[in-house]
Amino acid sequence: MIIKFIDFIGRYVLEICRSLGSFFLFLSKTITTLFTTKLKVSKLFSQMQRIGVDSLSVVVLTGISTGMALALQTYFGFKRVGGEQFIGAIVALGMVRELGPVLTGLMVAGRAGSSITAEIGTMRITEQIDALKTLRINTYQYLVVPRIMASTIILPFLTLFAMIFGIAGGYIVCVYVLELSPEDYISSIKTYAEMADITGGLIKACVFGLILSWVGAYKGYRTTGGARGVGKSTTSSVVTAAILILVVNYFLTKMLEHL
Repeated sequence: MIIKFIDFIGRYVLEICRSLGSFFLFLSKTITTLFTTKLKVSKLFSQMQRIGVDSLSVVVLTGISTGMALALQTYFGFKRVGGEQFIGAIVALGMVRELGPVLTGLMVAGRAGSSITAEIGTMRITEQIDALKTLRINTYQYLVVPRIMASTIILPFLTLFAMIFGIAGGYIVCVYVLELSPEDYISSIKTYAEMADITGGLIKACVFGLILSWVGAYKGYRTTGGARGVGKSTTSSVVTAAILILVVNYFLTKMLEHL
């Protein structure tokens, strides 16, 4: 009984190591392809359109609604201690440092990351990727690199919109709903928000863009099992990307605090 339990644990650990190894080797091969082959610029801009521009409305709506809710909740808390004049700083710092990058990453992972997985996964099960290899086309250069590069480049811009509209949403709630002073809201942002906060948020956005496209492309590229396999890969892609974004966010926050 003990031997069977140890055998089960051993096989489980080996499977995790195999999966992690395959995951990081995929990224390694992608980076090698990026620096040893010519980047397909037309495909890069096409993916930036699909991942970034087409996700803008979702990101803006997420940002403004989050900023409004954050301002309202901050007001309820600060009203008890007479700190309403600091609401602007809390909303700005919350959106710039944490909520903007994280929520943008999660929303784009759900919208564009799943699309990347489904598209590449469908190409895998219909043997289109094998056909490309037969034609001596580098599938990493053709399929993977443009998507990962586009996501990494475009996500900071989407995050910037989430930050701006989140702060604007907080302003609308504070001034037009709670009838607080607009000067207090703006002056508290100018006093407590620094350029390093914005830079840190944009660095996070770059990393989250890399993660969601890396996971999406990997899950799609390794899809097996027909149409059902595409569905499983797409679900797994969104869940894995979301968990990685939330976990990596903590370590990035810790690292950026010491820089």
